[in-house]
Amino acid sequence: MRFTSEQRLDDGVLEREFTLGEIPGILWTPGSASAPAPLILLGHPGGLHKMYPRLAARARHSAAEGFAAATIELPGSGDRPRSAAAEQARADLHRALEAGGPVDEEIVDRLVLPLAQKAVPEWQAALDALLSLPEIGGPVGYSGGVIAIGIRLAVVEPRISAAVLFAGSFVPRTLFEEARQVTIPLHVLLQWDDEGNDRQAALDLFDAFGSKEKTLHANMGGHTGVPQFAGDAAARFFTRHLS
Repeated sequence: MRFTSEQRLDDGVLEREFTLGEIPGILWTPGSASAPAPLILLGHPGGLHKMYPRLAARARHSAAEGFAAATIELPGSGDRPRSAAAEQARADLHRALEAGGPVDEEIVDRLVLPLAQKAVPEWQAALDALLSLPEIGGPVGYSGGVIAIGIRLAVVEPRISAAVLFAGSFVPRTLFEEARQVTIPLHVLLQWDDEGNDRQAALDLFDAFGSKEKTLHANMGGHTGVPQFAGDAAARFFTRHLS
């Protein structure tokens, strides 16, 4: 991990950009931490610079609760090299959505499975590097982003103790079986009127999770309309499980 820039934000949070090999990322740490801080990994749907305002707001909220937060760019997003197969699958997905019909599971598999297969080891490498820093400790939570990535991380990464998942992206059917292996505490956010996603599939996925402690927080509204109180509830969830 190599830090490439740093700035102190007006609330005292230290924001540092870094690269991990060819992968860009950002780390936020609380300004007044006297001990190694618990860590929240901030997932996002891709395009680190485009997502920066939302990520920074989530990170600063986390820092106010005493957590460090970090994010990395997804494969094929931002300035990272594109995959011709992923671009074709994304175009096929958009055509299916514009046509108003159901999205073929084969399209979802082509788009999401290779992404999860590549992104999860990158998140694990980032976690190795982050936990080696003296200002970062455990436990670790995962929040948001592509839910398929969160599912697989929760299954294969024992250092993640709890997760907040956003039911707002397509999930291959094979990952429903992986969801049954998830046992960590979960807080799942669902926008009831999300135009681009199948509500029943999101409910079926929640039912599939094997966690003994799992909460579904559903609210009216579209994909980007998550109310502030829902985010506050997610923050309290991490406070219970990571503090």
